[in-house]
Amino acid sequence: MRNKLTRNDIEEMQKEIDHRRLVIRQQALEEVKETRAQGDLSENFEYHAAKRFKNKNESRIRFLERMIRTAEIVEESSSGDEAGINKRVTIYIPEDDTEESYCLVSTIRGDSLKNLISIESPLGRALLGRKAGDTVTVRVSDAYRYTAVIRRIEDAGDDAEKAALRSF
Repeated sequence: MRNKLTRNDIEEMQKEIDHRRLVIRQQALEEVKETRAQGDLSENFEYHAAKRFKNKNESRIRFLERMIRTAEIVEESSSGDEAGINKRVTIYIPEDDTEESYCLVSTIRGDSLKNLISIESPLGRALLGRKAGDTVTVRVSDAYRYTAVIRRIEDAGDDAEKAALRSF
């Protein structure tokens, strides 16, 4: 599966890779070297913690590189009245008689706890490209689906939301 990322996502990921290579990697190597000098490695907790930190950093670098290498570039812009990346979409779910609001984001930025829904999720796929007033069917699985009515579509709003969109 190719992850759908924006050019901005890729730039941010590349900045993180560079920071991890140039700064964090050097700190981790220095910490491993210092803790190794403390003596018996079999009982040296600090040494094992330093190695674990170094390995996590290297793993994160590989993960980000793979994400960039396999990414499908998607455009951030969509027409003003169309659901797209970085748009806040308010929907009404008749089945539950509830109204919910989500911000559509690229694959890597999805965070359901902050109502940031990936365009790759079932709800994100159903909403992408649709307009206010449209009724969409969200197919969660073969056995379950539900309908939702799009009430409003607006640009991602406040500064806290925009900061969440920029961070990983």
